[in-house]
Amino acid sequence: MLSSLRKPTQQLAARHFATTTRFPGFVKDKPYVPHPYFDVRFRRVYQGGVKAVILDWSGTVLDCGVYGPVVVFVEVFKRHGIDITNDEARAPMGTHKKVHIRKITELESVRAKWRARHGRDVTETDVEAMFKAFVPMQLAVLKDYSTMIPGAIDTVRHLQKDKGIKIGCSTGFTRAMLDIVGKEAAKAGYHPDFTVAADEVPQARPYPYMVWANALALDINPVESIVKVDDTVDGVKEGTSAGCWSIGLAKTGNYMGLNEAEIDALSEEDYNRRLKDSYGKLAAAGANYVIDDINGLPGVIEEINRRLRAGDRPWN
Repeated sequence: MLSSLRKPTQQLAARHFATTTRFPGFVKDKPYVPHPYFDVRFRRVYQGGVKAVILDWSGTVLDCGVYGPVVVFVEVFKRHGIDITNDEARAPMGTHKKVHIRKITELESVRAKWRARHGRDVTETDVEAMFKAFVPMQLAVLKDYSTMIPGAIDTVRHLQKDKGIKIGCSTGFTRAMLDIVGKEAAKAGYHPDFTVAADEVPQARPYPYMVWANALALDINPVESIVKVDDTVDGVKEGTSAGCWSIGLAKTGNYMGLNEAEIDALSEEDYNRRLKDSYGKLAAAGANYVIDDINGLPGVIEEINRRLRAGDRPWN
């Protein structure tokens, strides 16, 4: 009975769609024309405040100058007969450590050294071997490079307790590495609300997945209410690709490349030259703001809150 009732209905529908102009069907390469009922001027505007800050580790909250990874990268290449400089070791800083090793081998200066020593180009097998050697060496020294940057703990406590802001983290470290660093930081009083490692997402920096993992875990939305803080180009790009505010730290991080004592020992000329270069690299990466160190973060957050109330967004 139902099948006999269905056939006339289907036939009627077929005749209707064949003759109506309101259901033209698929038209290849048809351009988009806004409907007059659709107001293209409408947009959602978030006018609340910053809800979460996602912090990098080395060069941001601890290990001023980011020496922990650098000394190991230099040693790993040395064991393969290649002497790389600190600048070469630092160049790809911020990425997953295996990606970091691969990017070092892609530097023309390092490629030339490798050819001269081994008579061939670097292969992915070489990269895998160096990363395999890197991991235990990095794990062995991380405790020695986990000193908190002055003011970092007080700044984070202020944001958490006085401002009600959640603190998340992202990193180029694997989970095994991060657990060591996190344990040492906790002894000093640093307690982020969530952490994620480079080997726990599909792709690490500059991709946005660690930012989004933090947002999911901390239940934070919209993305405009998140601030990402980092001392590397790829860390800044992680924030911009995620769609949140991105802040670079110039003085305590990878491009200044010095610890507190070394910074204090610089002449005024060298200090300003290195700091200017660091500011330039982070700004060129697309940072919404670049500041000296984490202690300037509360002031920038207040400025971001002002801009949010005015309807501004990080990608404007």
